[in-house]
Amino acid sequence: MKHRLGMRTIKTAIGATIAILMAQSLGLKYALSAGIITVLSVQNTKKKSLEIALLRLNSTLLALGISCILFLLLGFHPVAFGIYLLIFIPIAAHFKLSDGIVVSSVLVTHLLGEGYVNLSLLINELMLMFIGAGIALIFNLYMPKMIHQIKKDQDDIEEHLRTVLFCLANTTRSQSVSIDEEALFLSLANRLEIARLRAEQNRQNYLFDEMTYYAQYMEMRTMQYHVLTNMRQTLGKVVMTLEQSIMLADLTEHIAMSLHEFNTADDLIKKTKAVLTSCRNQELPKTREEFENRAMLFQYLNDVMHLLEIKRQFIANLTDEQVRKFNPYALEEAIN
Repeated sequence: MKHRLGMRTIKTAIGATIAILMAQSLGLKYALSAGIITVLSVQNTKKKSLEIALLRLNSTLLALGISCILFLLLGFHPVAFGIYLLIFIPIAAHFKLSDGIVVSSVLVTHLLGEGYVNLSLLINELMLMFIGAGIALIFNLYMPKMIHQIKKDQDDIEEHLRTVLFCLANTTRSQSVSIDEEALFLSLANRLEIARLRAEQNRQNYLFDEMTYYAQYMEMRTMQYHVLTNMRQTLGKVVMTLEQSIMLADLTEHIAMSLHEFNTADDLIKKTKAVLTSCRNQELPKTREEFENRAMLFQYLNDVMHLLEIKRQFIANLTDEQVRKFNPYALEEAIN
């Protein structure tokens, strides 16, 4: 089986090497620890790397402070180190510094091994942390651009949604379920999860620029997916084709053909309300079976409305900056 080296692996290997060489060139003791800190500090996103670096710096300051006091009072003995852990770990956990417990404690063992504490040794440990976490942070400033892949995710998801809607329209019209329906829903769910994780990773790679749009978009489509599963379940309870079935099938197909990233859904909601009004004005059902089937179709229509409201709310919640940056028609409208 072939394994391709990932960008994180390459950055970790090169970063750890540079960290060790830098620590050695500065004459620091335990220079290898700087490389280990780099290995543990390289993360998948820029924001996570910065958070980890700050967290471990604070954790190190806390650990060195506690250990110095205990070693000076109790001596440089394993028992003192055990007491240090009993005190340090709960405090670190309380202040949400748990990710720094291991690295900080390794630095503390350097004090234990040396058998003394002075300013020079404390600076040595802090420098190891600065170099290790700093090199990791610098290497993580480069992250491959993900926008092209996210846009492809969007196109794939919208195509999946259209296919699902056409499938539901066919079921509504003919009461026959496509043999591909289950596979379509599973494929859409998997694609949404992959895209959601990618969009969130992309958001975390921007330190100063707000990049929540794609994460919001994936969340909106995920919510719509859950509504579609409800629509599918509702159709499973309909056992006869009615006049309303044809109207709902036509509406579903129209929504599928109109599906687009920046479609506000306003016109589709108006059309759905018109269909709802038309259904309400029709003659009352004559049999119990017809009544039950029309009730299911009415529930289906309510779910259609919910599906569209999710999209309209998504568009309404966008900031002016997001519309300017991500709407492909915004510039054209501004010019015209």
